[in-house]
Amino acid sequence: MDERAEELRRGLQELGFDAVRFAAAGPVPAAGLTAWLDQGMHADMAWMDRSREKRLDLQRVLPGARSIIMLGVNYLGAEESPAGGPVWSRYSQYLDYHDTMKPGLEAAGALLERLYGVSGTDYRYYTDTGPILERGWAARSGVGFLGKNAMLISPEHGNWLLLGAILTRVDLPSDPPVRGPVSNPRVEALADGEPVGRLCGKCTRCLDACPTSAFAAPGRVDARRCIAYQTIENRGAIPRELRPGIGARVFGCDACLDVCPWNRFARAGRRVLLAARDGAAKLGWRELLELTPERFAALFKGMPPKRVKLAGLLRNACVGAGNSGDRTLIEPLARLLAHDSPVVRGHAVWALRRLGWAAAELAGARSRESDPLVLEEFDAEG
Repeated sequence: MDERAEELRRGLQELGFDAVRFAAAGPVPAAGLTAWLDQGMHADMAWMDRSREKRLDLQRVLPGARSIIMLGVNYLGAEESPAGGPVWSRYSQYLDYHDTMKPGLEAAGALLERLYGVSGTDYRYYTDTGPILERGWAARSGVGFLGKNAMLISPEHGNWLLLGAILTRVDLPSDPPVRGPVSNPRVEALADGEPVGRLCGKCTRCLDACPTSAFAAPGRVDARRCIAYQTIENRGAIPRELRPGIGARVFGCDACLDVCPWNRFARAGRRVLLAARDGAAKLGWRELLELTPERFAALFKGMPPKRVKLAGLLRNACVGAGNSGDRTLIEPLARLLAHDSPVVRGHAVWALRRLGWAAAELAGARSRESDPLVLEEFDAEG
């Protein structure tokens, strides 16, 4: 046993990381990621393509890298969205994890310097922000295994780990991956060739649960059909054919995570590097549709939903309200026809049509509209 490496592991756990594993910074098989990008499954996330060479070669990220430290923070225990109202992904109920995990990563770097005598130039840390294939490396180091839902599944923490990575020139002993049979050894993850579904068996609950059929294959998500992509990363119009499947989800989607049987072993994490923020999950449809810029800024300060800005959240709220079947929402939706954003106005039109807005009201509103995007919503069938 490498006593210094184990001291590092204990120190990282004391900082608040619920999972700590090490892997050698070796080569990454390219076929999965290359095919995923070449088939356009990254939608308009162009940075994925621009950084593909770095993602496939850690030496391009940190020359001389010897090891990668994979870290996980358990985020189970977030406030649940009330039945019948807007549905938020679990991680969005905390302050932005990029910010709250950063002090832990900084302290981890200081610990690495103290134990191994290295400088700040001998490592780099990331949490979902750099050209690192976190899930693939987490599987290689044994934090968990890649599930058929393309997410990392931990036998201890279920589907509920936020990942961080420290790439370093320090040579650390590698931890073994999770062992077990592979359900289909011919299927590989999009990221780095790690087998998909190592401990999934014949279960396909995650694939079956996706409301928009976003899985092109086990372990391969087509972002163009993914609710998380559409409600967060997409800044334009959400494709009409996907909107009914979005249901009440207004920021992200946990559908393929919630159903995983491995979650029955998960327990709420320590949340040392997370900060819960009450309030957003309690919003009703009307309050969400009537958000002002001031209310939005105050309610979501430092939280993930700030990423989509007010217009993006109102767009998502229009889709959810249209799916709710609640005709009392016609009034606040109709007021959004005067919103500055044509994307918001267009989705309000869709929601009003879905809630049975009268033909005369549709015609009157259309006569006052000039933006092609919104006119297209008025003229669309169904």
